[in-house]
Amino acid sequence: MRYEIIGPMVERFDEVLTADALEFLVTLDSEFAARRVALLDTRRARRDRFATGQLPDFLPETVGIRADPTWRVAPAAPGLVDRRVEITGPPDRKMTVNALNSGAKVWLADFEDATAPTWHNVIGGQLNLIDALDRRIDFTDARGKRYALGEALATIVVRPRGWHLVEKGIVVDGRPISASLVDFGLYLFHCARRQLDAGCGPYFYLPKLECHREARLWNDIFVFAQHYLRLPQGTIRATTLIETVTAAFEMEEILYELRDHSAGLNAGRWDYIFSIIKNFGQWPDFVLPDRAEVTMTVPFMRAYTELLVRTCHRRGAHAIGGMAAFVPSRDPQVNEAALARVRADKQREAGDGFDGSWVAHPGLVPTCREVFDAVLGERPNQLDRRRDEVEVAAADLLSVDKTPGQVTAAGVRSNIAVALRYVDAWLGGTGAVALWNLMEDAATAEIARCQVWQWLHHGTPLAGGGAVTDELVRSLLAEELAALTEGRAGADRERAAHAARIVEETALAEELPAFFTTAAYARHLGPRR
Repeated sequence: MRYEIIGPMVERFDEVLTADALEFLVTLDSEFAARRVALLDTRRARRDRFATGQLPDFLPETVGIRADPTWRVAPAAPGLVDRRVEITGPPDRKMTVNALNSGAKVWLADFEDATAPTWHNVIGGQLNLIDALDRRIDFTDARGKRYALGEALATIVVRPRGWHLVEKGIVVDGRPISASLVDFGLYLFHCARRQLDAGCGPYFYLPKLECHREARLWNDIFVFAQHYLRLPQGTIRATTLIETVTAAFEMEEILYELRDHSAGLNAGRWDYIFSIIKNFGQWPDFVLPDRAEVTMTVPFMRAYTELLVRTCHRRGAHAIGGMAAFVPSRDPQVNEAALARVRADKQREAGDGFDGSWVAHPGLVPTCREVFDAVLGERPNQLDRRRDEVEVAAADLLSVDKTPGQVTAAGVRSNIAVALRYVDAWLGGTGAVALWNLMEDAATAEIARCQVWQWLHHGTPLAGGGAVTDELVRSLLAEELAALTEGRAGADRERAAHAARIVEETALAEELPAFFTTAAYARHLGPRR
């Protein structure tokens, strides 16, 4: 037998990790693992070129695809015609029930940035999706309140982990298997027929793609998997997150590669900012101000979202807006001010032509729905808004130096506090964390630690005097660690210390690590032999 299960087989995990499902994963690995590794090598080479000062541009070799006005993506699949409100969250038991009942049109069941990849979260999440489709899932909280599925449920769209991650719990030929193939393969194997019987289909969000060749790999996987499982070609549909700056230059090519399986593009705003810093952070023209000031209206973000809507609607694809991360509180004044900002953000998106948008909390669904209802009315989308007047050049996508704002001492502390607390929660098995009325996930934590690295790398001046120095960052990290560990003991205190070391290693290193999750997962999470 070529595979080995390293993770513990707790109750009901055998319903997910069946022999046939595992053989499917091994077959996917055999067919596509080498191409995945080659594409990851290409990523590293591209980043090395950026480090020498080369900047991305629209590809000359694919100008024919961009210039051809005739091609379109496949028509919207059942359950994906109207996507005016989408809610995101990890596929734990409570979130599964609450998201499906939330009133949103779509639930993004997120195995990626909102899930800490513990073995229990990964396999338990798959089990929750099976139970949801079989309508046998419920949840009772600590207060005794029971949650159960209602009648009208959101369409499930699964986001697998990115190509850069592996799953240690399943070993093939002595090495961990691709996490992307695990999340995709297990869901497709167990739930494709269940979804078709329910009148929908197996739908996915594709995260952190960096080029159209990575989209081609996914498309080839879809074709192969549908043939293997005897599903009609085109059954799988996928929305691609445009959350890397290199993918922004290849939106049309990504849609083209996936055109028989495409469900559109999404503006993954937080990862997009992270990508800008990760790729160009060593250059002074790309230094960004405090995270709170990098809004969707700054020039480089505006160019990216305008181009996304134009690209999608030109090709008959849905354009889905970014995340509203506010978490409602018990303070009505806080809620009133925050909801006003959420409303303005969604009004901008709806006015720009987006067909729907994301929220992180069920309490935001009514606000988002009300805004898009006002623009859409009875129409399911606004694909007819072509936005042909939009013209975006490469320089517009890279106009980071036009971002207004300052770097403040409070902004430095905020980033350190968020990164530390998020990594601490992530090591404890929680991937979506409410901090100061915002839902933080791996993407926002990545921005936080990357900004600290960038400011430190450049000795960035602080508003009010002084600069970002190694001494300042270490001092603030020590203060935040002391605040986090106050009252803690034993394993909880040790976990916080591990989190502080991860923040230190990934924010204060001479070279910026591409992701905090890769090394942290290898050392701290997941099953071990």
